[in-house]
Amino acid sequence: MEQHRKILQVVGYQNSGKTTLMERLIREATARGLKVGTIKHHGHGGIPMSESKDSFRHEQAGAQVTAVEGDGTLRMSIHQNNWNLDDILAIYASFKTDIILIEGYKEEHFSKVVLLRTLEDQALLEKVSNIICVIYWPSYPLTKPLEYPTFSIHDTAQYMEFLMAEMRGKI
Repeated sequence: MEQHRKILQVVGYQNSGKTTLMERLIREATARGLKVGTIKHHGHGGIPMSESKDSFRHEQAGAQVTAVEGDGTLRMSIHQNNWNLDDILAIYASFKTDIILIEGYKEEHFSKVVLLRTLEDQALLEKVSNIICVIYWPSYPLTKPLEYPTFSIHDTAQYMEFLMAEMRGKI
């Protein structure tokens, strides 16, 4: 991947809303004319199914390139209007995307959105790096301000505008 592309990670524990947030980000970015690629870490162990439901949801939301990785297996789906040999060969050099959205891979060091559903999820804030914002559920007891921009999961317009600015490099 070329370094000039914006890379944003969405992390959280199981059932925290990662895939739903990814879908929203993909739809909004593509509506703004950006080409989006996605990568999902298959964190449940084992080889991902040939048709991962989450990467399929990324495709349905408008991602141009999707991938899911698990247990050493990478499954990809790449969409564009038509294919010719030059297009196929270009796959091996680079993807023509503006943004790469990554679901999972908590240990990596790209800019991250952290989803918090319960008090136990707060430990994630100590385990990950490069947090740009936190999105929390009503079930997460936000008793004091966090050191990051913080949004309720229900404040969709606010956090989407913040994240679109981040993806365009305006923060």
